[in-house]
Amino acid sequence: MMHQKTIKELSALLHSKQVSATELTRHYLDRIAASQHNAFLDVNPELSLAQARAADARIAEGNAGPLTGIPIAHKDIFVTQGWRSTAASKMLGNYASPFDATVVTKFADAGMVTLGKLNCDEFAMGSSNENSAFGAVKNPWDALAVPGGSSGGSAAAIAARLAPAATGTDTGGSIRQPAAFCGITGIKPTYGRVSRFGMIAFASSLDQGGPMARTAEDCALLLNEMVGFDERDSTSLTAEQGNAREDFTRELNAPLTGLRIGVPKEYFGEGLASDVEQAVRAALDEFVKLGATLVEISLPKTSLSIPVYYIIAPAEASSNLSRFDGVRYGYRAPEYADLQDMYKKTRAQGFGKEVQRRIMVGTYVLCHGYYDAYYVQAQKIRRLIADDFQAAFRDKCDVIMGPVAPSVAWDLGSKANDPVANYLADIFTLSTSLAGLPGMSIPCGFGQGKEGAMRNAKRPVGLQIIGNYFAEAKLLNIAHQYQQATDWHTRTPEGV
Repeated sequence: MMHQKTIKELSALLHSKQVSATELTRHYLDRIAASQHNAFLDVNPELSLAQARAADARIAEGNAGPLTGIPIAHKDIFVTQGWRSTAASKMLGNYASPFDATVVTKFADAGMVTLGKLNCDEFAMGSSNENSAFGAVKNPWDALAVPGGSSGGSAAAIAARLAPAATGTDTGGSIRQPAAFCGITGIKPTYGRVSRFGMIAFASSLDQGGPMARTAEDCALLLNEMVGFDERDSTSLTAEQGNAREDFTRELNAPLTGLRIGVPKEYFGEGLASDVEQAVRAALDEFVKLGATLVEISLPKTSLSIPVYYIIAPAEASSNLSRFDGVRYGYRAPEYADLQDMYKKTRAQGFGKEVQRRIMVGTYVLCHGYYDAYYVQAQKIRRLIADDFQAAFRDKCDVIMGPVAPSVAWDLGSKANDPVANYLADIFTLSTSLAGLPGMSIPCGFGQGKEGAMRNAKRPVGLQIIGNYFAEAKLLNIAHQYQQATDWHTRTPEGV
């Protein structure tokens, strides 16, 4: 059962030559071919196996690192050579990138084997993975439930054991929320630590790549390769700014004695489902047993994060997506009267409803007469949200914990006609992204929700851990210690 092994375990098997990278890659490709989850958008077995053979050669030469030969799948927001790069949109349905994203290159240099490209919400806009032009991803824990979004394909692939590692992107919670809904581990680093070069842009001041895997230890190994300054990315932080390469496994086994955990009262109010609260409270009690202390804190601007995010993110999206006009690449309407008509029809036909909605909202708030009233004000409140976090870290706590989402995964289609309900599902993750802080999700139990209760279906609950800037190693240490004391991260969906 190789697919039940963690990255750390698979690495040991590869280096001891108990299994080859080629055998491991074939095993996962066979599982992908038989899967019904719609997690993958493109596979190229010939290219994957070629990379696996190269990894085997490196291992044979004694020139292998800890990730050499480990299979990985990339969210279809990262451009790749050899696999289509669609952003799950009709607009880029047949786009073949002439280069790899920096993140893809870094993992290739480490000897990892790409399995393919993963489904996601179109241009990473969504919380349920139902906005993909290629159909929704199914949650491995319950085929009737959403996997979360926008990195739903990444989370589902890990949960269904179709890949031991995956990349995701987080703009307002798009790594943490699907990780929570699918019962896996995912971390969003400090904004600017992971290169955005080759990441198809949604909101440039928010988008951040990060790793998704089964355990915190696995995520630490992946993050070791992901971080670092990239001169091709204007938002990339330099080593002088704190973005030096580091070993994120160095603190994994440090005890948690004396750790101060801030528990925001705003995260446990009206709207939080009882099954989610029960699981999160139990996780917090476990941390007390591990030597930590709980401290009640306040993040008073939490409720403002939704209106602020849904002004800033659409504004940046309207600018970033203006390049998709049918002229140079991507989809072009087959029939049109003139250039203006081609623009209109191309964008109307190529973009899905949610993307069109956000472009319209973003264009509106950037218009003359509304820019100062909406966009500028939102940026001011964004700074106040960041200040709330800094006050908490300075005066009361070392890290902050709470739920990732107000509920477990909802049923596919149940919020399809209510975009605001989808937006509200990000209430606990948006403020972290607006502040540019690192945050992660780890499995901490199960709930049923209203829909799942009707079928006695279990749906995962995620615990969110938020740290100060550049505190990724501390977050991974905290998560690892919890995973050493509990077994939620080892649970597997039925039939996987």
